[in-house]
Amino acid sequence: VAGLGDVRGLHFDLSARVVRIDASDSATQRALGAIRRAGFDPLPLPDADSAASTDRLVEGLPRLGAGLLIALAAEAVHFFVEGSMAGSVLGMALALTAIALAGASTYRKGLAALIRGRLNMNALMSVAVTGAFLIGEWPEAAMVMVLYALAEAIEARALDRARNAIKSLMAMAPDTAEVQQPDGGWADAPVSQVALGTRVRVKPGARIPLDGVIVSGQTSVNQAPVTGESLPVDKGPQDSVFAATINVAGTIEVTTTALASDSTLARIIRAVESAQAARAPTQQFVDRFAAVYTPAVFAVALLVALASPWLLGWAWTESAYRALVLLVIACPCALVIATPVTVVSGLAAAARRGIIIKGGVYLESARRLRVVALDKTGTITEGKPKLVDQRVVADEPDRVLAWASRLAGHSDHPVAQAIAQGLPRVDGDVEGFAALAGRGVRGLIDGELLHLGNHRLIEELGVCSPSIEAVLDEHERQGRSVTMLASTSKVLAIFAVADTIKDSSRAAISHLHHIGVRSVMLTGDNAVTARTIAVQAGIDDARGDLLPDDKLRIIGEQQTEYGPTAMTGDGINDAPALAKADIGFAMGRGGTDTAMEAADVVVMNDDLRRVPETIELSQRTHRLLWQNISFALGVKVVFLILAMLGHATMWMAVFADMGASLIVVFNGLRILRQSASV
Repeated sequence: VAGLGDVRGLHFDLSARVVRIDASDSATQRALGAIRRAGFDPLPLPDADSAASTDRLVEGLPRLGAGLLIALAAEAVHFFVEGSMAGSVLGMALALTAIALAGASTYRKGLAALIRGRLNMNALMSVAVTGAFLIGEWPEAAMVMVLYALAEAIEARALDRARNAIKSLMAMAPDTAEVQQPDGGWADAPVSQVALGTRVRVKPGARIPLDGVIVSGQTSVNQAPVTGESLPVDKGPQDSVFAATINVAGTIEVTTTALASDSTLARIIRAVESAQAARAPTQQFVDRFAAVYTPAVFAVALLVALASPWLLGWAWTESAYRALVLLVIACPCALVIATPVTVVSGLAAAARRGIIIKGGVYLESARRLRVVALDKTGTITEGKPKLVDQRVVADEPDRVLAWASRLAGHSDHPVAQAIAQGLPRVDGDVEGFAALAGRGVRGLIDGELLHLGNHRLIEELGVCSPSIEAVLDEHERQGRSVTMLASTSKVLAIFAVADTIKDSSRAAISHLHHIGVRSVMLTGDNAVTARTIAVQAGIDDARGDLLPDDKLRIIGEQQTEYGPTAMTGDGINDAPALAKADIGFAMGRGGTDTAMEAADVVVMNDDLRRVPETIELSQRTHRLLWQNISFALGVKVVFLILAMLGHATMWMAVFADMGASLIVVFNGLRILRQSASV
């Protein structure tokens, strides 16, 4: 196809058996003709999805079953009427019928490959079966072709399972949504026709049809299909929800923020499919090896057939038979299939856990990580300040706290909002409310002029004291932000706000240390806060007061000193470091689009424990890859020796070859079972 005129490019997804042809309409038609002449049956993508692929396999089973029965009949004729001319003719006719039923596709592809001088698996099998038939081993030729075709069908079905493990999540999204009508009523509509900004209603127990923001109602949502979280998450107005997640409790109304084709789940599937299409390093190595291995084995078989009668005194038929056995056992099916099925299973297993890995190269290389660098806010911590301590230093504490609540409630500053949310809510007007840039706010409540602000504001008011300074120092050593409520004459209350560490962060850091990975925190916050958070989380090293360029420089230093280094973050300021690191992990729930674009791995639920899980998944995938490759090569070596010694038959060869293929496929699929049980 590449040699045809007007074909600008070819893009392959080998595991999905899909090729995208970049060409004019006329060139595309010529390309399809060339593909058909090569022995393939091209179908447009709508007809070539996983369901259709599986249906074609099911439809082909009756033909294979008939071929198997006829091949057995040929074996019976050969056994019972051996030596009879009529029996031989009947047996050969049966064998040819079985070969035609089971191997027509193999022959078309094999002959096309031989014409082009390409020695692939179909070419080897076509030559082996034809040779066996010509030297009088027609029952064995028929049975070998049937078994090969049957094993190919089983192998393709297993590959479909691996490839569709993540795509099956898309089926979880409902086909219809309950949409609000112009008259205020509700009616079902296909999700594909629901526009942005549409109001939809989701009842308890139903799946949320589209990404959106809750505008009415309170509920809890099972987000496992998208984020991998095991427990439902409480949701209310202004909270985001994802398509295909399950509304567990109350009825909610949601304003859609994405079309069905651009939902978070759809983007996840596209990302994983794109990752599956890219070849992992081990797969590239195996492909290069197979490209040399297959012609080499063909040459050895030809040498055995032609030279052994002269050198070893074998009969010509015996030499030819042993050469044909070599061809069958040498088919690199198991070797070639060992890598993609394992990598695809690993990517799907990660996606089920809410980990989107953008390519097999990152799945394979994560096991080599020696350092994980982490941003603080939103990665290690919640990214939402909380009131963690309060101290009233004046009389009438209830009245003082009510003043603080009213004054803080009128400010939109995150620290003031944290104080307002941490205190009992008290409604009431604040006269003359004003924001004091970089210092705080002020207002008149119950005839009293009050200030709520930082250390600088209290110094300007002239109401700070040694005892207040001592309290401030204590909080600052713990990495807290301190805000004070003061009148014109004295400090009334002290509030400490901190960005609390996520419950999962300590466990994640401990897990990293357990698998031998060093941790370092990189943050723009002050050094005191950085050290405090690092101690609380158990992090090995902490660097504060960093700009994006500083983070970039430190990533390079870690790579030089310790080896492969990952960066984990969620903000725009983390993007350069994410791109510089050997592997970048982005927090997907609260992360910016820039960070997620720059990262190699996206953690959909912002759970830091997914980072060591990814490293361990990489280690398991690597072990399975080399188990499969070693097993496939080991079987080849053993049976090549047996074939040369005359102890292997074509039956044994095809069972060994296709048996090895099935074993490596199902061994690779183990990752999916392991992820399902986590």
